[in-house]
Amino acid sequence: STVILSYNTANRDPERFADPHRLDLGRQDGGHLAFGHGIHQCLGRQLARVEMRVALPALLDRFPTLRLAVPAEEVALRPETADIYGVKSLPVTWDVA
Repeated sequence: STVILSYNTANRDPERFADPHRLDLGRQDGGHLAFGHGIHQCLGRQLARVEMRVALPALLDRFPTLRLAVPAEEVALRPETADIYGVKSLPVTWDVA
């Protein structure tokens, strides 16, 4: 038998995750499937963790007024058929000090 998983929907089970469709950087729920599991774990997992712990706070420290340049509803997402979930582009702006 062949089993095909959709990573685009794997972490969106409302019985497992509170408000699963909302981006919550402080979410404490664990056990997500975004980076695989066991011997099939994504090699980029640790890089992504470092980015979230180091790069993102550094970016927000450097640009404290960083915000979306368009309403969130206008941010275009990649097609659901794409292998990698994300946005096509993320227009941002900030105030110059």
